[in-house]
Amino acid sequence: MKKMLLAAALALALPQLASAADPLRIGVLNDQSGLYSDFGGVTSVTAAEMAVQDFGGEVLGRKIEVVSADHHNKVDTASAIARKWFDLEHVEMITDLTNSGVALAVQGLAKDLDKVTIATGPFSAALTDKACSPTGFHWVFDTYAASVGTARGVIEDGGKSWFILAADYAFGKQMAADLTRTVQENGGKVLGEVRHPVESSDFASFLLQAQSSGAQIVALANGGLDTTNSIKQASEFGITSAGQRMVALAMVISDVHALGLDKAHGLVATTAYYWDRDDASREFAQRFEAKTKRKPGMVQAGTYSAVMHYLKAVKAAGTVEGKAVAAQMRALPVNDFFAHNGVVRADGRMAHDMYLVQVKTPAESHAPWDYYTVLRTLPADLVTRPLSESQCPLVKQS
Repeated sequence: MKKMLLAAALALALPQLASAADPLRIGVLNDQSGLYSDFGGVTSVTAAEMAVQDFGGEVLGRKIEVVSADHHNKVDTASAIARKWFDLEHVEMITDLTNSGVALAVQGLAKDLDKVTIATGPFSAALTDKACSPTGFHWVFDTYAASVGTARGVIEDGGKSWFILAADYAFGKQMAADLTRTVQENGGKVLGEVRHPVESSDFASFLLQAQSSGAQIVALANGGLDTTNSIKQASEFGITSAGQRMVALAMVISDVHALGLDKAHGLVATTAYYWDRDDASREFAQRFEAKTKRKPGMVQAGTYSAVMHYLKAVKAAGTVEGKAVAAQMRALPVNDFFAHNGVVRADGRMAHDMYLVQVKTPAESHAPWDYYTVLRTLPADLVTRPLSESQCPLVKQS
């Protein structure tokens, strides 16, 4: 009897192998109720489901299903969900992963289990640098694009003096460091930097320091509600009306929607996708809005693109085995409404053009979600860290 109980326990502990009759499951793991719930959230799940439907709903004779969960921005919660999905529920790929700590942990777990992750929500450039993985990919945006691409674009428009307001954790610190280096390398000056706790409600003392610095540009190296709260309070302090320019390094279009153009107008940011850029982006946005009652941001659009590319790679590889699929993901170009001539590099970063945008005034906007003026296209080689600077072991081997 003891032997039977032991065997049963071992069977539950070991990964359950999928059969040809089992669905291939794709997991969307993200923040659905907290600080970053508008980055991707439940609408990222919708985007993944749309990609599966457009692909045809099956691959290699297996039906495709999308499963989802809220990680509540807790690394241990996310890791437990991912382990269960990989070991017991035939999940072959996990995407979104908004929250850099979560993404790094789940990418490491997937690497050990030969499973694929495609990060579309987090911004940490470490995912494809020191912590890169043979089966891990970073699709949409990162701290390098946020800081380097935005800084160069703003400096070219005359923004030479900067003050940085950064979230006091790895994400904010990395953006602030990249921004400082880029500003200085391009002839500008950083007049000051202050860090705030995550999920702050009162930015008064930080904004007063920014205001008193006299810097032309006040850069926000934070995200989610921290970004929207700091912009709201900056408006109340009259920072922009006094002539200082606000630059949001990690802004998504839902942030602008939440703020309203009366508070957000004039903000400058870099985005990986804008729904009103061309016919293809508008067509996807129209279908997405019909399902969600909102336009897609870059995370939702990137999730669709990532899932579609993964499924194409599975079909090309003829297997769901992680390393084989990853090889096909790197071999296939990315050409869709999200990225034109995108390239999946050795480090797992999908390199593609991005856009420097400015938020319109209420008078300039002609319809709901008509929020951005595209100032310029930022080419992929400008907004992607050069492989020559990479600390990813995969690059050294390639």
